[in-house]
Amino acid sequence: MLDFIDRKFTDVLIEKGSLTQDALDKALQAAESRNEPLEKIIVELRLAPKDEVMWARAEELGKIYVDLTNRKIDADTATIIPEPAARRHHLICIGRVENKITLAMADPTDILALDDVRIRTGFVPEPVLSFYDDIERALDAVYSSGDNKWQEIVSETGEELDVVKEQEDLPDEVQVDAPIVRLADLIVTQAIGQKASDIHIEPFEKQLVVRYRVDGLLREVMSPPKTLQLALASRFKIMANLNIAEKRIPQDGRIQVTIKRDRYDLRVSVLPTLWGESIVMRILDRKSVMVELEQLGFHADLLEKWKKLIVMPNGVILVTGPTGSGKSTTLYATLNAINEPDTKIVTIEDPVEYNILGINQVQVHPKVGLTFAAGLRAFLRQDPDVMMVGEIRDHETALIAVQSALTGHLVLSTLHTNDSPSAVTRLIDMGVEPFLLASSVQGVMAQRLVRTICKGCKRSVKAVKAVAAKFEEYQIPASSLQLARGEGCDECAGTGYKGRAGVHELVVMTDEIRRLVLDRVSTADIKKLALEQGLRTLYHDGLIKVATGLTTLEEVLRVAVD
Repeated sequence: MLDFIDRKFTDVLIEKGSLTQDALDKALQAAESRNEPLEKIIVELRLAPKDEVMWARAEELGKIYVDLTNRKIDADTATIIPEPAARRHHLICIGRVENKITLAMADPTDILALDDVRIRTGFVPEPVLSFYDDIERALDAVYSSGDNKWQEIVSETGEELDVVKEQEDLPDEVQVDAPIVRLADLIVTQAIGQKASDIHIEPFEKQLVVRYRVDGLLREVMSPPKTLQLALASRFKIMANLNIAEKRIPQDGRIQVTIKRDRYDLRVSVLPTLWGESIVMRILDRKSVMVELEQLGFHADLLEKWKKLIVMPNGVILVTGPTGSGKSTTLYATLNAINEPDTKIVTIEDPVEYNILGINQVQVHPKVGLTFAAGLRAFLRQDPDVMMVGEIRDHETALIAVQSALTGHLVLSTLHTNDSPSAVTRLIDMGVEPFLLASSVQGVMAQRLVRTICKGCKRSVKAVKAVAAKFEEYQIPASSLQLARGEGCDECAGTGYKGRAGVHELVVMTDEIRRLVLDRVSTADIKKLALEQGLRTLYHDGLIKVATGLTTLEEVLRVAVD
């Protein structure tokens, strides 16, 4: 046993084939730069399964591993330890017997933390190992108390404010009320804790509603009194450096917050509506784009084709899909993959969501003439190898992007189309000549995001004949189906889903497809030929993911059609 303890848990994972040396090197670098436990980084980057990582780590430390994922923790027991101490030491009390308490700890060998708990409580601590993020979620559940927390804050504002119909009637001093500040902070921290992508604060005639978009779907989380609407709006506008006196026109701003040593950017949009200002904040988490292409859910053969495309010396490569379909994440992961010291990469974005070391990023500024088209023209004098355009929206941008590709540059961009075959016809509609497109476009990938089944409550299900027949149509044998469904648990808030994965379709431009483009044929004809050449549609790719138990058929049907 002692011989095993002397070995690092990463050595065991490598021997078992759960972790590669390259992946470990990457995790070590990230752990050092972020000052976080190595096991947390390995799991967060999906380099190895959490259970295997934690069991190996527990054996290395000679401790018991306790999975807190679906464990019910008694609030009275947990609060034996004051919240500041519990959060500082990354631990939570999960049991008490006589004068002993069981502590789930991210680092059960932390002698200083154990001594602090012993002195504070008078109990004898018995440490066990738990996953860092699971401890943080448990602490949030115990100490934040969800609805009770915001209702408690609201109660402190008192009843001195009547419902205000005209925003000009709001007293200035209310805008900086301490409870309002705390309520605004709670809205943001709770959203980040629930891994929301957007926060919506929406005013209606008789109520104010706060909703979070989690895994692509909106979820109502609280409804503060209408009396607080103006003060809350003013607080967020102050945080975003917006004009709180201007309530007639839309405003955009940005907020930076640091929570648990992680920095988040909030992109703020304020829109005047009939019943007041609607505020939407997009949460930008740098860790969400520090991912590898392999982590985005690509099918193996599609990933191989994509990697061949992005190392081409020139051409236009497009990612298409609606807002919120993961296009930016795919492009950032692609840029990360080709970001080398010998490659000059420049981007123009609206806005620049994430800063990437080694890449020159430009923010559009239409008021001073810095548009996508103007930025692209300037790029050509910067001697770049790769250019990324946030979005092709108009004829001028599309034309310059194509001409840049024809002069020896690789151009990456996004386009709003329903599928990949329709991207070319969309560019023709923008006024780009077919012969230019046939010569420049190398590939188009369409994508959507589907919610993945929660691992904590995942259960296998049997396919009925009608469903199995649908898979057979796409050459997916019924005998190979591993259909599953989430029953709903605390970890997924009863939805049965947790996290998202991409479904993709990739059209690689062949000589035959280029000839169709030159002939200005319809999207249907291009798609027909692409299918004959092996195109896997969004729906087909989704079925493959359903067959492996990653998501459900309902989710695929929500984002793609047969």
